[in-house]
Amino acid sequence: MDLRTRIAELMPQARAELTDLVAIKSVADPRQFPPEECERAATWVLDKFKELGFSDAALHETADGSRAVVGSRPGPDPSAPTVLLYAHYDVQPPLDEAAWRTPPFELTEQNGRWYGRGTADCKGNIVAHLAALRALGDEVPVNLKLVVEGSEEQGTGGLEAFVPEHPELLRADAILVCDTGNAAVGRPAATVSLRGMVNIVVTVEALGSELHSGMFGGAAPDALAALVAMLASLRDEQGNTTVKGLDATQTWSGEPYPSDQFRRDAMVMDGVSLAGSGSVSDMLWARPAVTILGIDCPPVVGSAAAIVPKTAARLNLRIPPGVNPDQAATSLIDHLQAVAPLGVHVGTRIEAEGAPFKAETDGPAYRAMGSAMQEAYGTPMTTLGQGGSIPLCNVFADTFPGAELILMGVEEPAALIHAPNESVHPDEIAAMALTEALFLQRYASAAASDGL
Repeated sequence: MDLRTRIAELMPQARAELTDLVAIKSVADPRQFPPEECERAATWVLDKFKELGFSDAALHETADGSRAVVGSRPGPDPSAPTVLLYAHYDVQPPLDEAAWRTPPFELTEQNGRWYGRGTADCKGNIVAHLAALRALGDEVPVNLKLVVEGSEEQGTGGLEAFVPEHPELLRADAILVCDTGNAAVGRPAATVSLRGMVNIVVTVEALGSELHSGMFGGAAPDALAALVAMLASLRDEQGNTTVKGLDATQTWSGEPYPSDQFRRDAMVMDGVSLAGSGSVSDMLWARPAVTILGIDCPPVVGSAAAIVPKTAARLNLRIPPGVNPDQAATSLIDHLQAVAPLGVHVGTRIEAEGAPFKAETDGPAYRAMGSAMQEAYGTPMTTLGQGGSIPLCNVFADTFPGAELILMGVEEPAALIHAPNESVHPDEIAAMALTEALFLQRYASAAASDGL
């Protein structure tokens, strides 16, 4: 029986397993969900991979308290290359449950897609790993290692600290980071570029207390108005980033992202223009971008006729490869302080940083993956950038400098990861499982041809 047929027969099991996983509310934030949910997810993953030959698999506690499933499965030839399979079992919180068309923690099929939190990011990738390994059975000519972490979405760095402290547990020649995805359903891709990020909280103080806007407004400095002016200065009228020291003119040379497709994927309303003077690909993957994540201010309902004395905003700056996050943070802080009006008091706090990443794509693993995607999808593999950040990729690259990192997975723009109504197309799980199985079959010979 060929692999494609075998995986097709395994898809009912894949759906059942994904149903089980989605029902586990594994949000790695004890303020929102009980930590026992992440424990349940970790144990579920551990048991499934133990059944598939990862006999030494165990739960390893990481620096942030989360538990990673780590294990290995030797191949028939100890001298064959080693492949590390990565995914994460934790998920984003559901956000506004009223905005979901289906229950967020219940896998529900609608219009041919499977809806539920984590169906794509990243529990669908765990299920794809399992399907690929089941389809291959004992026909795996490489050595395998596994790590499935439990705090990727929280960004608290548990696995990032674990990797350099336990390099021998995870050392590999090729690392499949299954936490990204394709250009669209049926259009296979490897992600070769990740933007880094800097999160900054900026505070503005102008008065010692709220003041009556009728008695004092006009002469009294308004902290909220000052903050709004500062935030407005971060982009020009076209939406280009204007922070001095950050290059907002770079261009993307890989797969383009057509603007009409992006408008549909991003649900841009009719009559609303896209931001920036570059192409969509330029703006997403090659240039810095500042997003205002939150502002402390009175809500409309219940607000008083009073001047706001102090306020704050949380900013997210995405930076492309080639930009140092420390320098980017300094540039943003300097900009905010320079544009603050009326001498208001400005404070800044760096909340988090992550370096950008650029993959090397000329090795045997990439050749084998290109061949596998071509056969699985019937169309050539392309390369994408991603605006999101995966700091772990830099940790892998620094700890294992000879390893090839391939970022791939079941996600694609319609999956709406991190948003209400997240979903996955089951065809992507099947095709990605087939891709992985074909890759594991072919990588050993590809590496041997390079003398590895």
